[in-house]
Amino acid sequence: MTVLDVTQSNLRTDTRATEPTGGSATSSASHWTGADPDSRWVAAARSLVPQLAERAVQHDRDGTFVADCFDELRAQGFMSLLVPTELGGGGASHAEACAVLSELARGCPSTSLSYSMHSHVVGAQVWRHHHDLPAPVLGKVAASQMTLISTGASDWIESSGSAVQVDGGFRISARKMPASGCPGGDVLVTSICWDDAPEGPQVVHCSIPFAADGVSIVPTWDTMGMRGTGSDTVVLDDVFVPDESVALIRRAGAWHPVWSIVLGTALPLIMSTYVGIAGLAAERAIELAQRRAERPDVAQLTGRMLNRLAAGRDTVRAMIDASDDLHFDNTPEVAAAALTRKTNATEACIDTVRIALEVGGGPAFGRQNGIERLFRDVHGALYHPLSATRQERFTGRLALGLDPLDSA
Repeated sequence: MTVLDVTQSNLRTDTRATEPTGGSATSSASHWTGADPDSRWVAAARSLVPQLAERAVQHDRDGTFVADCFDELRAQGFMSLLVPTELGGGGASHAEACAVLSELARGCPSTSLSYSMHSHVVGAQVWRHHHDLPAPVLGKVAASQMTLISTGASDWIESSGSAVQVDGGFRISARKMPASGCPGGDVLVTSICWDDAPEGPQVVHCSIPFAADGVSIVPTWDTMGMRGTGSDTVVLDDVFVPDESVALIRRAGAWHPVWSIVLGTALPLIMSTYVGIAGLAAERAIELAQRRAERPDVAQLTGRMLNRLAAGRDTVRAMIDASDDLHFDNTPEVAAAALTRKTNATEACIDTVRIALEVGGGPAFGRQNGIERLFRDVHGALYHPLSATRQERFTGRLALGLDPLDSA
């Protein structure tokens, strides 16, 4: 087999053998996330890589949602992976969930990223459970393997749409995009502007079944990378949301501790997908570079690539450790640290895949080796909140004792 024959389905998928440290004594003992590499869930994710890889190329080429991959995850119980065992779930730790996402990304980045969006909504509820707060959705996820779809990235502090209070709840209208995984979703977790609230403008956080009257999906996702995530537009047309489906009402334009929960939970999960992409790109580049290995420029580029991969892994590992298995405090400082590390990890992951194109040489530029697609996919990291400039302003203002939001 030549290097040009290497495909996603026959590359190594055991990350224990691919640490960029030259085979340190610890590289075979743990996953880079700190999770047990042989845990039930990490092993299950690794076993799925070949079949996900077979489907990923076609989904990318056609721009179609990875529905068959989601079906496989659901069939194996992954939707309740983070739900505590006492509630009927898989009982995985936050680090295990990050390791699972990193492994899945080696097969299909779009599947991993869409699944991370469901996972972070579940993870936020696990945080509530750990802090003795109501989290009734966890039992429902465990019982039915339902998929939760978030619109948080596009809504952030400001949110969008229109809510009108009526007897027993709200009538809402909005267009929410991107909503990753929405073609395979069961429940939409979103927020809506309530401009005429008695106390002044508010934001209503609520859950809406996709089967509810007035909910539809418009296929608007047509992008450079992550083309299989199904991050389409969810249209809410005068949808009734009962009071019992409202989780939170907060003041518009103001910081709320819920965002620290979301960021501290979500960003390690989301960025684990991109570290998985970067790791696979580095492996493929090294495979392609073997016939030019004696060239000094190839060795130096390879070392530079592995430096950046180590930086990405170490940064996301710091995010995972800081989460304290979803027992962290929901402070602005926690949010700022997660956002800062997200910026740094994004730069490191993108650099890794960019340099992988150079390490692999001309063959890496061809689509048949997959690095080209990984290069497109890894740039999706730029579009998760916050962008680098907004993060720097948020972090800087907080450090200076100012309101961290400003116009962030």
